[in-house]
Amino acid sequence: MPLTMIRTGESGKIRRISGKDESRRFLNNLGFVEGETVTVVSYLAGNMILNVKDTRVALDKSMAKRIIV
Repeated sequence: MPLTMIRTGESGKIRRISGKDESRRFLNNLGFVEGETVTVVSYLAGNMILNVKDTRVALDKSMAKRIIV
C-alpha cells in the first residue's frame, strides 16, 4: 500500500519505490531505500512529516504515494 495510507504514529517497511528514475534517486538521497522503516509523524497542510533513518523529512502527498510499504 502507498505510504499515504498509513496513519499518524504508525510505521512501515519500504517495499518498493515507484516513479521515474529522477524521483527514485531523489527519494533515495533522502534515505527512502527498500528495507528501511519509515514512521509517519504527522500530516501538515497536505504534506507528510516522516521519520526515516532518525531524520525528519517533509514530503508532499504526490511524492509519498510513490513509496510502497
